[in-house]
Amino acid sequence: MPPGGETVVGKSFRFVLLLLASLSLPIATPLAADEIRSPSLTTLRVDWRAALDQLRTEINSRPQIAGDFIFVPRRSVPHFDPRAMPALVQLNAASSKFFTGIARSPVPVLLPFDAAAYLEAQRSGAPAPLALPRYQADFNPADMFDAGPAGYSASFSLEPGAGDGMPARLFAKPVEIQITGSALVYDIADPAGGKGEPVKPLATIYPDLRKFIREGYVRYAFTRFGVAYVVSIQCLDGVAKPRRLACKEAYPVAERFLRALHIAGGRRMRPLMDVASVVINRPAGRSADFSFRPSGDIIPNTGYRKQGGHPDMMAYAQIRFPLEKAPAFVHSQSYAKRDRDEGPTAYPWRDNFCESRSFEVWQCGGGYGHQGEDIRAADCPSPGDGREPCDPKQRGVVAVRDAVVIRASKDQAVTLEVNSRTEHIRFRYMHMNPQALNADGVLNGRVVTEGEKIGVISNYLDHPAGTSMHLHFDVQVFTRDGWIWVSPYLTLVSAYERLIRARGREIGPEIASTPQPVVHALPEDVVKPDLREGSSSEEN
Repeated sequence: MPPGGETVVGKSFRFVLLLLASLSLPIATPLAADEIRSPSLTTLRVDWRAALDQLRTEINSRPQIAGDFIFVPRRSVPHFDPRAMPALVQLNAASSKFFTGIARSPVPVLLPFDAAAYLEAQRSGAPAPLALPRYQADFNPADMFDAGPAGYSASFSLEPGAGDGMPARLFAKPVEIQITGSALVYDIADPAGGKGEPVKPLATIYPDLRKFIREGYVRYAFTRFGVAYVVSIQCLDGVAKPRRLACKEAYPVAERFLRALHIAGGRRMRPLMDVASVVINRPAGRSADFSFRPSGDIIPNTGYRKQGGHPDMMAYAQIRFPLEKAPAFVHSQSYAKRDRDEGPTAYPWRDNFCESRSFEVWQCGGGYGHQGEDIRAADCPSPGDGREPCDPKQRGVVAVRDAVVIRASKDQAVTLEVNSRTEHIRFRYMHMNPQALNADGVLNGRVVTEGEKIGVISNYLDHPAGTSMHLHFDVQVFTRDGWIWVSPYLTLVSAYERLIRARGREIGPEIASTPQPVVHALPEDVVKPDLREGSSSEEN
């Protein structure tokens, strides 16, 4: 052995370890049985010079206003200072009249809004106010727009019959279309990720554009200026009907939207940083009562075609538990009668993310699952038992984080979006009464604070008493495939432990912690199930 006691091989091995550490490459280590980790995120580097070149081209196509914009950067200020790109400052000032807060986006905001044409019409003395759809390829004014440190999201709609040259369709309502651009993408083990087919008519505009149907949406994903963008429309891959949009009817709407995208704003900011996965902190003290079964341990034979659940050791965010008070219970509301060991208002909790439904969920066996978790509050005490009385119809539901509300007045769901330098994530609540939500102003654009009451546990599904009294809660993260549902089970376990200030006890069979690839698409001859919340059987 050489002096110092270290062989050449040992030195080489140590050098490799140091090199890996310097490159921030994780070295795989086995998880302890009770460890819960946070997700990792990748930061995308924005090419603002390319964005400015495209904006210059768009502005110069309108000679009347071209001279109004300044494209010479001021090199005496830091490159992330707004004054370094005055043309963007000017554009943000014009666009913010319609898209509030657009300058908060750290990525170029692509929208179907031709700002140059709008400003030229304004200069020419067009009648005021100008009809906005005329400058948005006939899309209505934005139903929702939100920008923040990670990127932006927006939604628009196209009325039946609107748009020159659009094919006729059977669907009788406006088609809603969404776009998100983000500098943060979540790193998830996703066998179906990155797939799709090219769109030849748009290949010259978007060379890497790919189209695919995933989790109930047709999606168009592309990269521009180094940023991940996804345009999506909710649809069903089946026969067109007056009250059901078929994906084939959605294709021309999405492609019209893509052709109409222009740079509408955004601002160069300090670069974001990658976010590493870490083991989360949990309370040291043990709860005498709270227990839970492992992630992925669903009630036997309740998965699609009796397949099992999806073990996922991630807590995707540190949140406030969505029910106002403990105790609360995560249990199936569709298959509760089959769970003979645990009732719907008792410990231990049981995962129901992959219970059989007609909803597409990539992690679940066969590609179908529940998308989220059912949560019930404890039963109200009987009179005279000494416990604090309660009204079973007034059990509070609260915001899990400081967030922006995404919800139109007819929506049955409330979505909260967190858009920060370290997260781009959505939390969805279902089964609260839409009329009550409208009365309380829980609508698009409202800002809520963590712990703020936003509703009460109810039983609304298409109509009052459409399901049992519970809250459906789910989580979506932004990836290069758009907004993807992930298991919220351990996110809820972690949040509940913080609420009760004690650590729960995991019980039950050991479940492998490594997710296994699943088949996403069903064979064409397979009939999809039509299962809904509140059903007590596998098929209606």
